[in-house]
Amino acid sequence: MVSTAPKSTDKLVDQEPTVRLTVAQATVRFLANQYVEYDGERHKFFAGCLGIFGHGNVAGIGQALLQDEIDAAEASTEPGLPYVLGRNEQAMVHTAVGYARQQDRRQAWAVTASVGPGSTNMLTGAALATINRLPVLLLPADTFATRVSSPVLQELELPSSGDVTVNDAFKPLSRYFDRVWRPEQLPAALLGAMRVLTDPAETGAATVALPQDVQAESHDWPVSLFAERTWHISRPLPERSVIARAAEVIRSASKPLIVAGGGVIYSGASDALAQFAATTGIPVCESQAGKGSLLHDDPRSVGAVGSTGTTAANALAGDADVIIGIGTRYSDFTSASRTAFNNPDVRFVNINVASLDSVKQGGISVVSDAREALEALTALLGDYSVSDEYTSRINDLVTEWNDTVSEAYRTEDGAALNQNQVIGLVNTLSDPRDVVVCAAGSMPGDLHKLWRMRDRKGYHVEYGFSCMGYEIAGGIGVRMAAPDRDVFIMVGDGSYLMMATELVTAVQEGVKVIPVLVQNHGFASIGGLSESLGSQRFGTAYRYRGADGRLDGDKLPVDLAANAASLGADVIRVTTAAEFADAVKVAKASDHTTVIHVETDPMIFAPDSHSWWDVPVSEVSTLESTQQAYQRYADWKKVQRPLINPSDR
Repeated sequence: MVSTAPKSTDKLVDQEPTVRLTVAQATVRFLANQYVEYDGERHKFFAGCLGIFGHGNVAGIGQALLQDEIDAAEASTEPGLPYVLGRNEQAMVHTAVGYARQQDRRQAWAVTASVGPGSTNMLTGAALATINRLPVLLLPADTFATRVSSPVLQELELPSSGDVTVNDAFKPLSRYFDRVWRPEQLPAALLGAMRVLTDPAETGAATVALPQDVQAESHDWPVSLFAERTWHISRPLPERSVIARAAEVIRSASKPLIVAGGGVIYSGASDALAQFAATTGIPVCESQAGKGSLLHDDPRSVGAVGSTGTTAANALAGDADVIIGIGTRYSDFTSASRTAFNNPDVRFVNINVASLDSVKQGGISVVSDAREALEALTALLGDYSVSDEYTSRINDLVTEWNDTVSEAYRTEDGAALNQNQVIGLVNTLSDPRDVVVCAAGSMPGDLHKLWRMRDRKGYHVEYGFSCMGYEIAGGIGVRMAAPDRDVFIMVGDGSYLMMATELVTAVQEGVKVIPVLVQNHGFASIGGLSESLGSQRFGTAYRYRGADGRLDGDKLPVDLAANAASLGADVIRVTTAAEFADAVKVAKASDHTTVIHVETDPMIFAPDSHSWWDVPVSEVSTLESTQQAYQRYADWKKVQRPLINPSDR
């Protein structure tokens, strides 16, 4: 059989108009025309592009962003993809993540970096975004697709595989990864990235690696590629039979407890949760990401749970016969390394848009949007309510914990401050809609248990990756997303020293933030942990090396306030509560980034959570401190729950 090819005069389809652009120019134009729709509201998805240019992207993405900016200026419009210069590639990803979280994952940034170390600097940010389920588009430059000049500067040259570059390290850290070897591959790569970025269950870092030669290569693109495209962010509904079974389990409970996670915040389910808790009387505790699901003064709020939780929440968690997890991934801090929920007959109902999280701890898996599931459960449970006796116990426990926090917040006239008091001062002196930002060290745990929530979006602690250096960069992203709120960045000296340079970006962009720089001359968190594990705070203080060769000499003469001033920020040094209050007034009244520097005593701890975190201790040691720590560790291991409790069903 002979196949006849169509003649050149045969008209098969109308030819679509094309436009000739480089791969980089096409990428920028495509991203500028992506929109999302959520609950009927539509807006642009990408707020802009953060970037640092090097030889791998300056003539590609850099040129495309410049052209976009100049074209917009000539047309008296805003750039399709506004550009912001950062100082550190990892920090730029943190800024994008902070922005996306404050926007409840409904808007994101792209981040571009040069080939080699510029791109691999973003790896930590990619891990943070993916672990926290927050959308960010990464555009790392890559080595030559043609390999015409190989080996080029910063090429890996892996002997066993010629097509591997350092950017392959992004694969396990990204929810989506592609490399555009040819221009024709770009549309599929960008569409694949958008699918993941706008999926509430799959979102995280999406990485599209762009070889430096391909970025500058031109191609005839169909005009339709650059038409406005709207992505619908879904609200998955619970399966009827499953949600009915979940309601039956809850109805059978005498001591139920809700664990509210970040999914409550992102789905806008706070009002539905408050109504559900008020109707049923079920108390609500919160993970780090879920803090703010209920406000502090809600009668059903029992505060943080787990290793950094309140004594109220942890007491209820230990006795609860049904745990209702809503939008939580049950991190080890939330579950106190599987020691928090220790009723031998405890059952779990897990509501989550991600099936991965819905099956954790065993129990009933309800794959659903948090708000939709809560509304369905409220209707199904009807007149169900917990007993008066249980309600009375909840109130007593909360009152006791509130008294504990008030005592921790209490200051003395003229006295130096500790970290608990600094937290209390920021909490009481800031406006209800202001945002507190933190990420690593002892501060996140202290904030989790001590901070009194006054606004659903007033708390932003990155604790999925607990990344030192996130604070200032992430806080800039929060402020960019919420320019009508002051942003207080709680940062210790150890974390500040890892990524203080983004203060320059804040000054450059006129993005006012208020970092509260807590100077305690070392790693307070790890110092305390080291001591509890019998390691005697070894290697956790900023000290001179002594005559005996150990790092136990005098404190280093590090002046972080002077450092912050050298980066362009205003700085106020404080010692007492009165000075701190005056500094907050000045900082809030200013339109310029203002750092409040305060020294604290790292040996004064926050109130105990009566909880545990699983950090293994040396089984064998000649040190008595380590031997004692191991015995405490062994005692806690005895009450640790298995992966799935035998009673789960």
